[in-house]
Amino acid sequence: MTLSPPARKVVLTAHVMTSVGWLGAVVAYLALDLTAVISQDIPTVRAAFLAMKVIAWSVILPLALASVLVGILNALGTSWGLFRHYWVLVKLILTVVATIVLLMELRTIDALAEIAATGADPRLLPGSLPHSLGGLVVLIAATILSVFKPRGLTRYGWRRQQDRRAAQAP
Repeated sequence: MTLSPPARKVVLTAHVMTSVGWLGAVVAYLALDLTAVISQDIPTVRAAFLAMKVIAWSVILPLALASVLVGILNALGTSWGLFRHYWVLVKLILTVVATIVLLMELRTIDALAEIAATGADPRLLPGSLPHSLGGLVVLIAATILSVFKPRGLTRYGWRRQQDRRAAQAP
């Protein structure tokens, strides 16, 4: 399936918006995570944990899911394909794994926010810095792959290319 040029531009625009939005939301979340871990002001730490829950559920999760879905649609609707080029496949794996890790981490984020909302001292909570930083690194890697598009066909992509060349030969 190949999208028409106008449809391809719409899908590509949606993919760029959701992907960059996801990256930006993770940066905002990381700032709150750092604040929660470093600050000594109890109300600030409490507010950071509560805001982290809101950003994770209301911004990061929807953008992650949308980015994966629109990315798949974008790959399937263009000549890049989903399984033809290594960079597309690696990017798909990175974003799917990041989304799965996010889904698993949401329970921890909820628990941290619930504890912070009680009368307990939120400064004793561990935060989620490893996941925040890891998510940021993965999303930066996916962005780099999108921009540089390193060469390299998968076996499937190579076979498809050979089949097309054989079909065009006189």
